[in-house]
Amino acid sequence: MRTHLRSRRSRITALAAAVTVASLTVAVLPGSAGAAESGPIGFGAGATGGGNASAVTVSSLSAFKSAVAGDTAKTVKVSGVISLSGQVDIGSNTTVLGVGSSSGFTGGGLRLKSETNIVIRNLNISKPVAPADGITVQESSKVWIDHNSFSADRDHDKDYYDGLLDITHASDNVTVSWNTFKNHYKGSLVGHSDNNGDEDSGHLKVTYHHNHFQNVFSRIPSLRFGTGHVYNNLVEGADTGAHSRMGAQMLVENNVFRNTKVAVTTNRSSDEDGYAVQRGNDLGGAKVEISQAGSFTSPPYGYTPEAASAVSASVTAGAGAGKI
Repeated sequence: MRTHLRSRRSRITALAAAVTVASLTVAVLPGSAGAAESGPIGFGAGATGGGNASAVTVSSLSAFKSAVAGDTAKTVKVSGVISLSGQVDIGSNTTVLGVGSSSGFTGGGLRLKSETNIVIRNLNISKPVAPADGITVQESSKVWIDHNSFSADRDHDKDYYDGLLDITHASDNVTVSWNTFKNHYKGSLVGHSDNNGDEDSGHLKVTYHHNHFQNVFSRIPSLRFGTGHVYNNLVEGADTGAHSRMGAQMLVENNVFRNTKVAVTTNRSSDEDGYAVQRGNDLGGAKVEISQAGSFTSPPYGYTPEAASAVSASVTAGAGAGKI
């Protein structure tokens, strides 16, 4: 495991060194509402979903299932709130877009399994009853999850609902941006098991930026084996925030933490510790538990992080459904 981790760190360093001045021109200043981003920044860059495909609007579960099936390019607009039991599978080359500020799904969620090039934006996804996650990403790549509002409640046992957003089984190149995550125990898990290193190692490359986590107990996010860039997020009311484990490399920068016990940890709940670098964060009195300093300091893409002093206003104004 240690030899493999050193090899992965060498690859990350080499990739970062290969970033050219030209690639830096893709960075944009997010602005106060984040709506200017026409494509993902971060590891999910290049995800286009349905591209310019003509949109079809649906308002029922049966119509939605039919519209998102298959791998041809498609844009599916969801009008109103659709009740789910379990999850609906989304095909490759798909954009799913909520209409207005209050459309989406409740009771279950969406699943991306062995698919690629998917964009999910402007949806309200609430109360995904276990074993369904709000969104599950498995064995999938090139995914952008942006400007959605995830929520549940903390009136039930912590296992009554499953994760709001879980990324597992060697998924890769995912950007999670400008979403809200509210009133939940298990926020966003990346890498589902300590025992899945053979599949996950070298994968699970994720970027989380400008998300608002409010009254979410933990997994903000939790990352095993992979490489995570967590920047410009606002975290309020958490027990633990960013959690690196099982040799994962995590860069945590320019985030804001309020009413949070532990902002960054690398030494909890797994057989092996993770690695982390934390810089430029406003910890708000939260503790930091970094047992192993990380080597992932230069993401292999252009981005322009806001100063932590600007994050609270920017994220509260711009994150969630209805802001694009």
